[in-house]
Amino acid sequence: MKSIAVFCGSSDGASNVYIESAKKFGEELAKHGITLVYGGASVGVMGAVADAVLDAGGEVIGIMPNFLEQREISHRSLSKLIVVNSMHERKAKMAELADGFVALPGGPGTLEEFFEIFTWAQLGLHQKPCGLLNINRYFDPLVELFNHMTKEQFLHEKYRSMTLVDVEPNRLLEKLNFYEPPSIKTYLNEKQT
Repeated sequence: MKSIAVFCGSSDGASNVYIESAKKFGEELAKHGITLVYGGASVGVMGAVADAVLDAGGEVIGIMPNFLEQREISHRSLSKLIVVNSMHERKAKMAELADGFVALPGGPGTLEEFFEIFTWAQLGLHQKPCGLLNINRYFDPLVELFNHMTKEQFLHEKYRSMTLVDVEPNRLLEKLNFYEPPSIKTYLNEKQT
């Protein structure tokens, strides 16, 4: 895996553990020679993971819509900053450049980005791994929701298992490296084929 797109918050979070763990994840990316592709901000969890990759000698590509770049929150020390016209273009460019995806703690925007890329995988639009770095057990309620969706038969087990979850960066990276995508979603059953 040469690059990972990271979705995460532009806030620090309520505990230092979010920033410290984001830094640890960034260090691991650089150590493994994995390019970070992310939203391009210099603040919050986003800024922490980018700074850690850069400080460890790694490569960081930021993708930022021009309306956010104009607010001067873009990171000025990136390997490359790509300015796009919209949030949709940002997500498409991140998907294009990344070999896998990881969400770190963040708000609704982080979840929206993760869910879109997860849905694209479920539909077979890409076969790249999707992971959650479960810092401070932040994603436990989301994991429980996935389990509930599966139990209530709104999410098939083979798609439930597409979301790779771990609290440790190294273990999550290992899971991403060994990911095997499931078959593509279809609504046809044996009687219709």
